[in-house]
Amino acid sequence: MKQNFTVRQGALDGVEAFLSVAQHRSFRRAAAGLGVTPSAMSQAIRALEARLGAALFIRTTRSVGLTEAGERFLSRAKPAFEELVAASEVARELGQRPTGLLRLAVPRAVVPLILEPVIASFHQSYPEIEVEIAASEELVDLAAEGFDAGIRLGQFIAPDMVAVRLTPPFSFVVVGSPDYLGARKRPERVDDLRDHACLRMRRSNGSIAPWPFIDGNKTIEVIVSGPLIAHDYPTLLGAAIQGLGLAQVPGPLAKAAIAGGQLQALLTSFAVTTPGVFLYYPGKRQLLPKLRAFIDHIKHRNADVSRGATTARKLRRLNRANGS
Repeated sequence: MKQNFTVRQGALDGVEAFLSVAQHRSFRRAAAGLGVTPSAMSQAIRALEARLGAALFIRTTRSVGLTEAGERFLSRAKPAFEELVAASEVARELGQRPTGLLRLAVPRAVVPLILEPVIASFHQSYPEIEVEIAASEELVDLAAEGFDAGIRLGQFIAPDMVAVRLTPPFSFVVVGSPDYLGARKRPERVDDLRDHACLRMRRSNGSIAPWPFIDGNKTIEVIVSGPLIAHDYPTLLGAAIQGLGLAQVPGPLAKAAIAGGQLQALLTSFAVTTPGVFLYYPGKRQLLPKLRAFIDHIKHRNADVSRGATTARKLRRLNRANGS
């Protein structure tokens, strides 16, 4: 049978007063303990009894005792009220100091580039905060999925979010391995990609992402084809290093492989620039100390690129300015 969990308005009124009188067996001592007058205490108990439809106390001029209804009410109300008080203390603690579980939704590529360098130092600074990193390309609903914050490219952040910059703007680069390029003509123009194996990304909505480029003063999107479709940039990068084809990936992700000679950057004059990577969280939500501590820590570690919080609406304007 389906249970009704609706709590009637005022159902908890007078419960603390009842528990205090039951403990002290005295209206006067109970009133003193709660810092109210005996008259106010009596009124609270009378209102509770009227609402329940049963007498809870046996009152005489010399003593106060519990009726059978009062005994049964006490046996259930006391542990429930204690749990409610404990729950309030836990919530208050989370609202007053950095502690608890911090849940972050991030793309896979962000973990080695941005999070790994700061997680150890953050734990040393805030040992009472546990960090959970959910690495996925899905654009999750932070509130619905129970996340405190997310990390994404600026152009993918909803307009009602508050965004904190984690990286400077950067380009998306086309890369290929020396082995792959040694067997094929190096692309010089965007149209040359038709003759190449291009590794593609499937978006979280199921569509395959075209490759964006800047051609003069306009942004163009090119439909490419190739032997591999992946759901994240690290997989595309690894396949490009192995010589499977060309990939278009965030510049910072490919930086080490390009510097090490594993990959070569191509079509750089056509590369689009994105606003960068941002941490974001719901703007209307109270900022808990655990998230504030993480934001301050990561901004301190990235002091050269972090310039405070902004809104995703401003990011949209920055996207248009950058042609992305």
